[in-house]
Amino acid sequence: MNKEKKKDTFGKILERYQYILSNGDIVAGTVIHEEKKGFLVDIGTNTAGYLPKEEVAINLKKQNNEHLLLLNTTRDFFLITHNVNSQQYIISIKRLDYIRAWKRIKQIYLEDIVFNLRIQYLNRGGIITSLEGIQGFIPKSHISVINEEINLTKNMHIKCKFLTTNENKNQLILSNKSANLALSKHKFKLGELIYGKIMMLKSYGLFINIHNIKALLHVSEMGSINLNKINTIFKIGSFIKVKVIHLNTKQGQVSVSFKNIK
Repeated sequence: MNKEKKKDTFGKILERYQYILSNGDIVAGTVIHEEKKGFLVDIGTNTAGYLPKEEVAINLKKQNNEHLLLLNTTRDFFLITHNVNSQQYIISIKRLDYIRAWKRIKQIYLEDIVFNLRIQYLNRGGIITSLEGIQGFIPKSHISVINEEINLTKNMHIKCKFLTTNENKNQLILSNKSANLALSKHKFKLGELIYGKIMMLKSYGLFINIHNIKALLHVSEMGSINLNKINTIFKIGSFIKVKVIHLNTKQGQVSVSFKNIK
């Protein structure tokens, strides 16, 4: 079947139905013509629907290439509004993709799974990535020990879990620490005595690498040690025996204690 016959057949199918279209409807249509700022789409109404080019793709960088594939294709569109002056329905692919992307994101969130994402950018605050076309952010504080010690670069992949999602703000906050804790071969248990390597000294405590998981030994859990001598008692790179006292799998946090350790 050639393109003209295919378009005529689609139009005849649409004519069988008496469409009463409303804003927010999902409609089927065929892209029939490209204009400077958009596309004309046959959606079965007397006047062709109009698809602005900025409503083609979630990712604007893909938009220039994606529009080349649209002509003569039949697919679903999201109906944004009805232009009273032109009598055209303004439609969108991008908004429909957002709706479907957020449905999938909510399902992943409920299942609490670990997923692997490509690093798009790195900055001082953390890592920019994306899931289902929606931009995600991994704060620097949620990058795990194992990834802190290697040179993360653009296009590498990194394991993540959700921290928070906000559909209204179109925002995904992710954690690499939480993902690595969930996947850790060593299953941490409260009360467990374990050795770790001192990574960092801070005024409020120590950070310790335990099986590539960053654990915090707070000053309040150092027992009778003279806090003014922390730098002389604990040395970066040395190993220390501690007890696991708190686990937060959602945040990827492990807290340990040095009190009464023999």
